[in-house]
Amino acid sequence: MDYNEIGLKVGLEIHQQLNTERKLFCHCPTELTNEVKGEVERILRATLSELGEIDRAALLEMRKGKKFIYQYNNSSCLVELDEEPPHMPSEEALKIALQIAMLLNMKTVDVAYVMRKIVIDGSNPSGFQRTIFLAYDGYVETEDGKVRIESLCLEEDAARKVEERGDKVVYNLDRLGIPLVEISTAPDINSPKMARETAKRIGEILRMCKVKRGIGTIRQDINISIKDGARVEIKGVSELYLIEKVVEYEVLRQLNLLKIRDELKERNAEVIEEIYDVTDIFKNCNSKIIKRALKDGKVKAIVLKKFGGLVGKEIQPGRRLGTEFADRAKVIAGVSGIIHTDELPKYGITEEDVKRLREFLKVDEDDAIVLVADKEEKANKALQAVIERAKEALIGVPEETRKANEDGTTSYLRPLPGKARMYPETDIPPIFIKDIEVERPELPEEKIERFKREYMLSDELAKKMVFSYYVDLFEELCKRFKNIKPTLIAKTLEESLKEIKREGYNIENIKKQHLYSLFDALSSGKLAKEGIIEVLKGFCEMPDKDIDEILEIKGLKGLSREEVEKIVEEIINENINIIKEKKDKALGYLMGRCMAKLRGKADGKMVNEILKEKIRNIL
Repeated sequence: MDYNEIGLKVGLEIHQQLNTERKLFCHCPTELTNEVKGEVERILRATLSELGEIDRAALLEMRKGKKFIYQYNNSSCLVELDEEPPHMPSEEALKIALQIAMLLNMKTVDVAYVMRKIVIDGSNPSGFQRTIFLAYDGYVETEDGKVRIESLCLEEDAARKVEERGDKVVYNLDRLGIPLVEISTAPDINSPKMARETAKRIGEILRMCKVKRGIGTIRQDINISIKDGARVEIKGVSELYLIEKVVEYEVLRQLNLLKIRDELKERNAEVIEEIYDVTDIFKNCNSKIIKRALKDGKVKAIVLKKFGGLVGKEIQPGRRLGTEFADRAKVIAGVSGIIHTDELPKYGITEEDVKRLREFLKVDEDDAIVLVADKEEKANKALQAVIERAKEALIGVPEETRKANEDGTTSYLRPLPGKARMYPETDIPPIFIKDIEVERPELPEEKIERFKREYMLSDELAKKMVFSYYVDLFEELCKRFKNIKPTLIAKTLEESLKEIKREGYNIENIKKQHLYSLFDALSSGKLAKEGIIEVLKGFCEMPDKDIDEILEIKGLKGLSREEVEKIVEEIINENINIIKEKKDKALGYLMGRCMAKLRGKADGKMVNEILKEKIRNIL
């Protein structure tokens, strides 16, 4: 596909949690926990922004009428519950954010102000998210060209959704308030590949600073538009490999929606706004969906003139225009779905049922009918949402916020937020950024070169280590255990742990203190390097045991040189004829026999030296 011809424009918003000691606006720890000390229930309402307007996305959330339950614990306090004013922002978080701005070639503001961004989807008990605009006008270089960075904000992360209980949504407050940076690029990206490369480069730069690592700590939102289409924001792309597919599929969706628009115009299609009660038509219907709904509900219908055959048209893999209608109905009215004539007969609804329905509504074969079977109020609300979406189909592509699905397709979340969602935070004074001193961190390529020079790592291993979860620990261990080669430390952290993980061991059980004790045993001669894998497996299986207990259980207690010499002599005596026959060539065979007995208990280099010396003496 020629993305320049269709006018593709892509911008990224990258949200990265910072690895600070405390939260952004209180002194609670930034650790997630499943602990629950208690719950509170809230209802959130949209408020006026400083412009005196109500944001359309906030208004939609309020109309859903949902209630929210918030679980609190040791990682949250009265600030998260909006029962206490926020504390001054974490200085550590400010410094990390300013370091990131440096690496992104950005200009920083002299004075920063804390703002409130209206958010009433339940992810914050206060109904807003606090954000600080810190830097602007930066850029990153990618293989496909320069991409401008428009802004960097320091924000508090949202609460973590746990479950839904009927019309109530449950959130845990442990994540709320963890500092994160929001980095927004200009719409300079013009291909799916460039989008992925830009996200990768920004991610690499973020790893040079003190940020959290692991699933859920970084999230990408993607803004996409094409010529004659519309700007669509896609939320929550958590995996780098999905970015290209999400962009490709959104381009496909918009192109197909434009084709449907043109076809509808050609047909002189029309959306009839009346909602019809067609319950009597389906009284004797054998459909389980209909029967279940008729216990306390009704079957309602709308007519889409000249939409026949287009409601069932695929616009993304596995998703149709009818799926877009269903998304709106589900989000706005909370129904389980819709039924349309492009997919009938189906669900137990027969051809005869459809014929009676068309006769009752006096519609032609090229008209489409959309049905909802549910409680009357919900059915009416759902069909009103479908009417609005069908009207948008006559225009083309609606501006909206969508969520990324696991397969790269997207589904409707809410309208695209407007500008009427920000107002000042009155509880925190201005922050003088020019008074905060920070040092510029290394760029990824600078750190790779230093690792090669300082630790004598290969180019490949240096790259792995620089972007490794264990990069800081690697440098700590190298400084502490100077008699251990950095290459061995790097391979243990970056390769040995992955090896045992592939075998099914839970490496989450291995903590920092375990690795320190492992290298301490290597440094002191308690453990030979050949026993590293077995010790790591031991820590996975028995994380409560110390290194001495693991060595005892695994039979890996290091042997003295005298003990090693004794075992080597025994093996030599058992194989004296082979030595006399093969002479120096017997070394390889005997080394294998020795290591079968000594692996993990003695250093292979020492065993080799002793074996060579004793063979030489015999010969």
